[in-house]
Amino acid sequence: MEAAFLFEIVIIFLLSIAVTLICGKLRLPATVGFLLTGVICGPSCLRLVQDHEAIDQIAEIGVAMLLFTIGMELSGEALNRLKRPVFLGGALQIGLTIAAVCGVSLLAGISWRQGVFWGCLVALSSSAIVLRILQEKGQGATPTGRLTLAILVFQDIMVAPMLLGVPLLAGTLELTWNQALTSLLLVAGSLGAVFVFAHFGLNRLMEAVMRARTREILLLTTLGLCLGMALLTSALGLSLSLGAFLAGLLLARSPYSMSVISGILPYRDVFMSLFFISVGMMLNLGYFGQHFVLIIACTVVFVVLKTLLTLPAVLVQGYPLKVAVITAMYLAQVGEFSFVLAAQGLQAGLFDMDSYQTFLAVSVLTMMLTPGMIAAAPKIAARFGGHSLPPAQAAPEKSGLEDHLVIIGFGISGKHLAHVAKESGIPYEILEMNPVTVNRYRGKEPISHGDASQPVVLEHLGVPRARAMAIVISDPAAVRNITVEARKLNPNLYIVARTRFVTEIGPLHRLGANDVVAEEFESSIEVFSHVLSQYLVPRQDIEAFASHLRLANYRMIRRMSAAVDSLGEVAGRLPDMGVQALRLEPGSRFCDVTLANSDIRPRYGLTVVAIMRNGQIMASPGPETRLEAGDVVYLFGKKEKFHAIRALFSGPGGERLPEQALEAQ
Repeated sequence: MEAAFLFEIVIIFLLSIAVTLICGKLRLPATVGFLLTGVICGPSCLRLVQDHEAIDQIAEIGVAMLLFTIGMELSGEALNRLKRPVFLGGALQIGLTIAAVCGVSLLAGISWRQGVFWGCLVALSSSAIVLRILQEKGQGATPTGRLTLAILVFQDIMVAPMLLGVPLLAGTLELTWNQALTSLLLVAGSLGAVFVFAHFGLNRLMEAVMRARTREILLLTTLGLCLGMALLTSALGLSLSLGAFLAGLLLARSPYSMSVISGILPYRDVFMSLFFISVGMMLNLGYFGQHFVLIIACTVVFVVLKTLLTLPAVLVQGYPLKVAVITAMYLAQVGEFSFVLAAQGLQAGLFDMDSYQTFLAVSVLTMMLTPGMIAAAPKIAARFGGHSLPPAQAAPEKSGLEDHLVIIGFGISGKHLAHVAKESGIPYEILEMNPVTVNRYRGKEPISHGDASQPVVLEHLGVPRARAMAIVISDPAAVRNITVEARKLNPNLYIVARTRFVTEIGPLHRLGANDVVAEEFESSIEVFSHVLSQYLVPRQDIEAFASHLRLANYRMIRRMSAAVDSLGEVAGRLPDMGVQALRLEPGSRFCDVTLANSDIRPRYGLTVVAIMRNGQIMASPGPETRLEAGDVVYLFGKKEKFHAIRALFSGPGGERLPEQALEAQ
């Protein structure tokens, strides 16, 4: 039997490789490939797998590991911010769904007990599929990602009450108050003991494991904590995945969390693949063919109904309709725990076999459609939710500032930028999507709530009169939309955008951004700077290396952008030219040197257009003008030249490597 099961696993893996590669050629996500693999090797097609229960159990471990890694990636501050979306948004989403489905069932002549049961089935969404796609797209930190995670966490919490409610709805369980109180005390006591261990013993255990310096012991400890907590919550009547999520939250507080998560990721991906395959196995192709029209109609009704019922759960928290539409479409599928709930409902007699098969077919279809719906969600939201914000949130109070800075997003980067702007006396406006953040800083900062991709919001922020805009949010699609709209309103606006990946720099430049900061590129520079510091490399040399890398990277991106830009666009925006202000530090080679003798223009290709000294501006200084320490010199020329000359203004020792780079050009 063991050899037979191993043979089935090998067949599944080999088949999944072939199907996934084909899906990759067709630009379909790997998730769809795994689902199709399950359909092909399932009982209604090739019948390659006989031991379905073993596959299902392994797949459930994959879901638990996914929630474990999600919990580890949440810091205490992030989880604290999610309290309101979890309990308010999650409760409203499940409550409205159950109430609506129960009402429809009563109109159709179905009992309210069955209606409530169907509402529970419809309310749950797939944590495995949605969170996996959010991780792949890097959208976990976006407003949509946070709201989606919050609602999914609440759904996992509600799995246990739903499972306990099945016998009550079927009328097969009589629960006394003493039994209910005993169960509640057992759950509270067990979870309390776990948190006491986490507070007093977990860090000591992890320190002992790390001192052993054995990777195998670390992996066994991680798996033991993850699966042990999952088994504990399962024994208490809760879901396995909820226990794993709690274990991840506890380990997230450990200073060794990154070592833990790196070891478990490969195992999580393998088990998750088996989960998607097991879901595909549930689809009965014979029943699907006989009831094709009914199943397709039910799938369409399900997706539309669930999307509409999820919208209020987001809108009530103060988010715009666009975010609500995207979040609702992310959750418009059946959840993996609905299968467990449906099996118990079938045994309890809450619905018959035909209804069960219809539910399974609709479930698998909605899961297979999820990657496509997530990809299409931003476009659909822009069409239906783009101009329909609630009146109170339609636009911030109109700004009367001119020549000011507009900050989009008030996370860590936005807060730092606002602080520096305030210290420098630069007027600024802040726009933030999260209503909780807006309420926290209202009265302390010039902050407003709204969607920056809407032109009316940008107009109220004074973008047509602003000098600069900094877009420091985590949503790549929103960054692109904001850049386009801001450039339309103000062709002369300086736009700097933050993005995660270097590949986004070229497209954002083409959309109108003047400068783009890629987190992965800047992080790489920070990494080698810290490493070289440990080897006592002079700081000036480190900064020169960084300038040289930025220069090389900028040229590469400009070549990538120029290949697709038309000559008219390049001439219209003059992307290679710019103005930069540099302060002349004491000890610089330019101190007490006239502009004629500095060779700034003939040697470096830059023109000094103005000098600020003691608060006074000297416009168009002549060649006889002498530079002094403390001067702020305004240079005009090609942007790539600024990297080479910047170190020369800082003082001695910084000019050697940049000059060599210039001579090599």
